[in-house]
Amino acid sequence: MSKKKLLVFNIDALCTCDIEQMKTLKHFAPFFERGAYVRVIEPVYPTMTYTCHTSILTGTYVNKHGIPQNEDVKRGKLQSPWFCMKADVKAPTLLDFAREAGYSTCSISWPVSGGADYNFNMPMIVPYNYKGWEPEPYLRDTATKKLMEQYWWKYGRFQMGEGRSLDHYTMSIAPDLLRDFGQPDVMLVKMCDLDSARHMYGVYSEEASEQLRRHNEEFGVLLECVRRYGDYENTNFVIMGDHGQTDVEDVLNMNILLRDKGFIRVNENNELISYDALCHSLGMSAWIELSNPEDKEMYRRVHDFLLSLADDPTIQLAHVFDKETAEKQFGLTGPFDFVIESRRNLSFWEGLKEPDIFKEKIPGHKHIGRGSHGGLPDRVETTTFMAFGPRVKKGAIIEKAKMVDEAPTMARMLGLNMTGTDGKVLEDLIEG
Repeated sequence: MSKKKLLVFNIDALCTCDIEQMKTLKHFAPFFERGAYVRVIEPVYPTMTYTCHTSILTGTYVNKHGIPQNEDVKRGKLQSPWFCMKADVKAPTLLDFAREAGYSTCSISWPVSGGADYNFNMPMIVPYNYKGWEPEPYLRDTATKKLMEQYWWKYGRFQMGEGRSLDHYTMSIAPDLLRDFGQPDVMLVKMCDLDSARHMYGVYSEEASEQLRRHNEEFGVLLECVRRYGDYENTNFVIMGDHGQTDVEDVLNMNILLRDKGFIRVNENNELISYDALCHSLGMSAWIELSNPEDKEMYRRVHDFLLSLADDPTIQLAHVFDKETAEKQFGLTGPFDFVIESRRNLSFWEGLKEPDIFKEKIPGHKHIGRGSHGGLPDRVETTTFMAFGPRVKKGAIIEKAKMVDEAPTMARMLGLNMTGTDGKVLEDLIEG
């Protein structure tokens, strides 16, 4: 029996609402004609890109894999570097299991994969706001050496300057890799621009629809590459998202509220001097950290203040989760004391500048653009999962499943069993 292969095409911010358009697009249509899909995938909490991508590959929640959001937040600091290195992931990934079973592995532009021990690895590691002309140091010791030697000289330009494009870089390397090195047994390709379009223009915008069309054409290139240079008949193809997005109604600068209530002290330049409580934005939710979590009186005061915001018609804070509740309900742990979220489609900001700067949403901003994410898993829109190939049951449709189910299900497509996951194999999708 021939070894089964897996190619995963991850579209950042792919939503359930995209399914009907995808059915009309040439290269996505086969998933509905001869494959299977899960209409609604419930992401992990918070619905942040790096958290979700790590759960997708490990089949676990944050309290096992250790990536609670995009930034590696340190208490007392409003700006922290993003998680970058595979060593930060505390649970084994699908590719780790595959490698140990003798499968060749490949990851292109996947978050939190720097330095991963895969056969081919080109991590998503150049900071998303980097506009300089020397990004190579971010990749030189974190990507696979043979990929840097083969492709950086001609495609590195896509990572440079004001108009740099990670998706152009990804879709230059991925087809060439399939041609030059042959098809890896397990290959991950991650795309970003649908997420960017929704942050910039909104979830249901024409621009988002056009970007989905572009992703359809990009996936078509990979399909043709597998036909030409790989083992098409033995490949299981998967398209998935990492989270949905929600159109933002309003923005709340939470640290201004905390400052006005005396929980934050700033100087004349609005720079942080000291704090009792500090907000970290995750877009549609936020973390509140206390400078001294052992101070029971201050804990009570901050908690009472947060609860009082439920009655403010402009805020309508609906959820104030303490650490214990966050872990019990969502498997979420991290450097916070409370997690908060509004019943409105309200995005949080964490700056210390005056609030009038934030009266208007900033198009394209990750936290306060026209669309955002980072909130509870059931916010509109959620994401989706689809597959076709030799181990996928034709015509199977599952209404709803969990993100942590994806890794063990994809492992089963390869004939592998992942142990230690929080999810389960979606048996109704598996053939044989």
